Amino acid sequence: MEVVNMVGSGSLNAELDLETLSEEIGQPQARYDPGKYPGMYLRFEEDTPLITLYRTGKYIITGPTSKEELFHLRERFLTFLSNIGAIENATDEWFSVQNYVCTEDLDRTLNLNALAIGLGLEQTEYEPEQFPGLIYRPPEEDGVVLLFATGRIVITGCRNIEAAEKIFADLKDDLMQFT
Repeated sequence: MEVVNMVGSGSLNAELDLETLSEEIGQPQARYDPGKYPGMYLRFEEDTPLITLYRTGKYIITGPTSKEELFHLRERFLTFLSNIGAIENATDEWFSVQNYVCTEDLDRTLNLNALAIGLGLEQTEYEPEQFPGLIYRPPEEDGVVLLFATGRIVITGCRNIEAAEKIFADLKDDLMQFT
């Protein structure tokens, strides 16, 4: 299973003037257009994970592919805010992983019509005219699974990798019944 994206969020417990902050940081690192979106976007380098910072001090980090990278970026962000004087000794009130996005490949094609019925119509959504994949919400799990006819699987909505791995293992067992 490959982690392709993670989302973490936290709170600085401070009100921020995003317009002034974005001007101090400058482009291309910081982008703020309150007419389009209420948050300021911050990237340390091009094509790196994105930090979205809000006036309330809440922030979201999207794009890391490991927990280590997520927490390293969080520390870098807090140090950056302290170094530019935006927040003295910046720390966060709380920070947590909100979502893992993982992919897996079964190396075989899937009959999504049959799976929609086999996995249970209450737990699945499949409308190929709207979206090419089957959406499956496993019972008693927090994650959501997207299954594609190519055998490609995306699992999202899990707060830890163990939950995603459990969903995949259970799904593989279920798929054996229908193929």
